[in-house]
Formats: sequence, C-alpha cells, structure tokens
Amino acid sequence: MVSSQWAVARYRELKYEYGATIANGSAEVPMSRRIIVLAFIAVIAISAAGQTFPTPQYFQKFFVKPKSPTQLPAVGGFEPFVSDGKLHLSLADAIQLTLANNTEIKLNGIQNDLARWALLKTYGPFDPVLTSSFTPTRSTSPTSSTLQGASTLSTLTQNFQSGYSQLFQSGTLYQVNLSAGRNVTNSVFATLNPTLSSGLNVSITQPLLRNRGFFANHAPITIAQRNLKQTRANFEAQVNSSIASAVNQYWDVVQARESLKVLQQSLEQAEATYKQNKRALELGALPPLDIYRSEAQVAQRKLQVVQSEYSLKQTEDQLRRTIGVDLDPRLAALDLDLTEPAEPVGELASVDPVQALQDALKSRPELEALQQQLANDDTNVKLAKNGMQPDLSFGSFYTTSGLGGNAIDTTGATPILVARGGLGDAFDQLSTLNFPTYGLTVQLRLPLRNRAAEADMGTALVSKRRDLYQLRQRQQAITLDVRNAVHSLEQAKLSITAARLQRDLWQKNLQAEQRKYELGAQTIFFVLDAQTQLVQSEQSLVQAQISYQRALVALEQATGQLLEKHRVEISQ
Repeated sequence: MVSSQWAVARYRELKYEYGATIANGSAEVPMSRRIIVLAFIAVIAISAAGQTFPTPQYFQKFFVKPKSPTQLPAVGGFEPFVSDGKLHLSLADAIQLTLANNTEIKLNGIQNDLARWALLKTYGPFDPVLTSSFTPTRSTSPTSSTLQGASTLSTLTQNFQSGYSQLFQSGTLYQVNLSAGRNVTNSVFATLNPTLSSGLNVSITQPLLRNRGFFANHAPITIAQRNLKQTRANFEAQVNSSIASAVNQYWDVVQARESLKVLQQSLEQAEATYKQNKRALELGALPPLDIYRSEAQVAQRKLQVVQSEYSLKQTEDQLRRTIGVDLDPRLAALDLDLTEPAEPVGELASVDPVQALQDALKSRPELEALQQQLANDDTNVKLAKNGMQPDLSFGSFYTTSGLGGNAIDTTGATPILVARGGLGDAFDQLSTLNFPTYGLTVQLRLPLRNRAAEADMGTALVSKRRDLYQLRQRQQAITLDVRNAVHSLEQAKLSITAARLQRDLWQKNLQAEQRKYELGAQTIFFVLDAQTQLVQSEQSLVQAQISYQRALVALEQATGQLLEKHRVEISQ
C-alpha cells in the first residue's frame, strides 16, 4: 500500500526535478510529466482523507476476466465405508454423506452465499470514489475585432481534474476536487502565455432532517444483515428437512429389507410344507386334490418375494440419490448394507408434550426467520417515516486557486517575455491560501404532497401485519406438528407391544395347527392359513418398529432437536 508520507516525499522529488527546470527558464515540461505530478497530488489528497492507494490486485478485479465454473466438484467420502464389495452404512454415516453430497442441500446453501454478497453490496454507497479526467482541446476561430489580439485566434486548452468523494454512514458527503489547466493562445494581448491555473475545492454536505444520522443511512446494511440471518435460519430448516428425509429413507430401506427376509422365510416354510405334502401324496396319506393348495401357496409367496426384492431395489436407489452415491457409477453399483437394526435399542422413549412444545417454539429455525423479517418490517416502517420528512440539508465549501505561466509584457510594440513560470508556481499558490472562496448553503425541499412516501409507509405497515399473521400461522403449524409427533410416538410404542404379542400368538397357533395336521385332526388348509397369518404378524411387527423410528425422527424435527441430536452445526 502507498502511504501518505511516501506520496508527499515523492511529490517533493518531482517538484524539485521538474519545477526547478521550469523556474530556471529551460524548455517547457511535457504535459505527460505534469499529469504524473497531478496524479501524485491526487494520492496525497486521498491519503489525507485516511485512504490508501489500491494495490495491483485492486485493478486486476476490473481487467481480469472472472472464471466461471464449468463443472461441479466430484462427490466423495464413500471410500471408508466400502468393504467386501458392499457399502456399509450406519444411520450416522448416511447423514454425514447426505450433508457432504446431497444436491438439494448444496442448492439451498447457495442462498447463503447470495445473501452474503447482497450484504456486501449494501456497503457500496459508502465506498470512496476517485475520478480523474484529462481534456485537451484545440480551437481556431476567426476574429472580428483587433482587441482579440490576432487575425485568426488559435487556442490550445489542456484541463486535468481529479476528485475524491465519500459518503459516510452519518449521511455526511465529503468531496475534494483538484483541477489544473494549461492555456496557450496566439493573442498578443495575453499577459500570461501559456497560462497555468490550479484549483482546490473542499465541500461537506450534511442532511438535517431526511436521511439524517446513522439509522437512515445504515438501515440497508442492517436489513441485509438480518436477511443473512433469515437466510441462514431458512437454510437450517431446509437442512433439518433434508436430514429427516434421509433418515426416513434409511428406515425405508431397513423396512424393505426386513420385509423381504420375512417373505423369504415364509417361502421356505411353504416349500417345506409342499415337500412334506408331496411325500404324503406319494405314500397315499394325502388326497390328490389337497396338493394344489400347498403348491399354490408356494407360487404366491414366490411372487411376493420377487415383488419385495424389486421394491427394495427402488427404495435403495432413493437412498443412493440422497447420499449422492448415484453420481459415481462405480460406487452406485455396490450393494447397500445398512447396519442399524429395525428393533429399537433400550427402553422406548417417553416425551412430555408441554416441554416438547416449549422446545419447538424455542428452537425451530422457521420462527427465527420470521422474527428477523419482523425486525426488518420495523426498520422499513422507520425508514418510511424518515422518507416523509422534509429534505433539509446544510453544506459548506472552501475553494482556493493558483495561477502561473510565462509573464508577457504587452505594453510595447512587441510582446516581451519577462519571466518564466510553471505548474509548480500555480500549485505553490494553492498552499498559500491567498485566493480563497468559501461559503455556506442551506437547502430545503418541501413537497406539498408526498404520495410516494405515504405509499411506502402504508406498504411497510401492511407487510408487518402480514408477517405477524404468518408468524401466528407458523406457530399454529408447529404446535400441530408437535402434537401429531407425540401422538404418533405413543401410537408406535403401543403398536410395537401389540405386534409382538400378536406375532407370538400366531407363532403358537401355527405350531398347534401343524401338530393337529400331523395327527390327522386338521387339513392342510389350516396350516397354510396359520403360516399366512404369522407372516402378516411378523411384517406388522417390522412396520411397527420402523414406525417408531420414524416417529422419533418426526418428533425431533418438530421440536427442532434433530440437528443437535446428530451433532450437525450450521456454520456462521
């Protein structure tokens, strides 16, 4: 970075090198060198305002073409879970891979990046601005009077201007403008030729009513900061939903796998019964017509097994998509081995409905997002009120000027060069402050009617009322979510107990029917029916166990505890 001390020192060197040449009456200094001097003076002006000259990287932002991403980063993180040609995943592993690779989460996270850039943009009005211009102009015009000093008037004008301005968050506008010019003419009446002029203007403007103070000017930044917090809260809610979806899909695969195992076991039982009946038929102990019922039962259960196998594959594909493994063809072909058991471990959970509702109203990120929106509504109301005030501003300015050039004596018959002067003389006169101009301005803009500001106020008030209703609506929805989750959990607990009892009874009934059949007291119909009822009771038990796991997830999601349970933290 270029410091103000370095800039001052370098300007003094230039002034000594080029200014001395001018003072000694040597050849005229080229305009390019003068522009260099003026550029360093502009650096001094900026340094005096507490700014530093931009680094080379600053200019690269304007002249280097940004690189647009052509492809997304590859998915990863699967290798630690691959062994024996399978992808072994616990529930925590599935959540970890979902957070790392899920496309929906990545898309939702982009909103955070956009909100951060939007926040940076709100600081733009307070960025300092440096402007510079160089305007050379040559003109030739006919004359209509001898007082113009030439038959054909020719003029060369070279003007340079450099300005610095900055708006502060208090509403104060600070401006510094430095100008220099060189004018050459062929008029014999010009007493300075070429004429070198300089000027320095400093002005400060401060609003007194509308846009006065820190609040009105900092409000867009405050709103953008709250928007960032709101976006983060919304992202947290979206991650909450994505994790809940991943967990539910995990348990869907577990349920499909356990259901397939039950059907495969039932098929084995049906095949064993069919073989037993076929042997009895060969021995003449079974009527020929009874063998068809047993054979039909085997065919039916084979069909159920085939349907369950393809249902499992479809469910696994959904989970593969969620964890992102489908994006890698090599890993997508691996079989999934989910290590979590369907049966709950330990005692079944109990929950206090009142405490659960309190946790939900305290932790749900959707409520935090709405609270940030309501805070923005209050800010917008204050801004609208500020916009209805009269526009009264106070300003002050100070200007000083300098003049230099070759002094020409025009009193004789022939103009005579008296003394040589340069641009350094003009700038030296600026430092003496011998030619000041200063003053004050007070400006009042009073609209007789400001319907635009009235509309902004009305819109702000209506928006806040709408957001209050949305907050109440969300609180009602969260309350219902919690109550439904609590009821589902209690229902799942009772269903597990009932399903276990039902499974045990049907298992005993099958043993009894099998014994009766072996003693000849019952036909094969009752044995096959008992097998079917046992299969259904075992599937009901698996469904009750998975329903309990899903009810736990729904309760954790409803109360806003899902991320905390799985140790997921949204970075600031």
